Amino acid sequence: MPKLNKKDAADVIKVEGYEGHFGELDDYTVAFESYTADADMSDMFKGLPDDRCQCPHWGVVLKGKLKFSDAEGDTIIEAGEAYYMAPGHLPYLYAGSEVVEFSPTKLLQDTLAVVEKNMAQSA
Repeated sequence: MPKLNKKDAADVIKVEGYEGHFGELDDYTVAFESYTADADMSDMFKGLPDDRCQCPHWGVVLKGKLKFSDAEGDTIIEAGEAYYMAPGHLPYLYAGSEVVEFSPTKLLQDTLAVVEKNMAQSA
C-alpha cells in the first residue's frame, strides 16, 4: 500500500507566505501545505475557464482555515474538517493554516502551468 509523509515528499516549494511539500500516490498528488500570510489567489487562475481553478481537491484542514468561493458562494473549512472542492472554485488562504490536500495529478499539473505563468507575470 503506497503512503507518504511530509518529510519524504520529493518536491518542495517555498515562497513568501507559502510552503508546500508534494508527492504522488498513484494518479494523485498529495500536498502538505502551510500558509504564513493571507492570500487571495484569484489572480493566479486567470486564463483558465471562468478564471477559476479547474482541478478538484480533497483535503483536511489541520490548523487554521481556508475559504473557497464558487458559483454558489463562499465555503469556510476550519481545523479538523475534511473537504471536497469541485472544479470552478477560487481559494483564499489564511496565515497560520496547514492542510493536507489530494488532487488528480494530471488536472493539477494543467492548472499549475497557468498559475506558474501568472506568478511569473506578476513578479
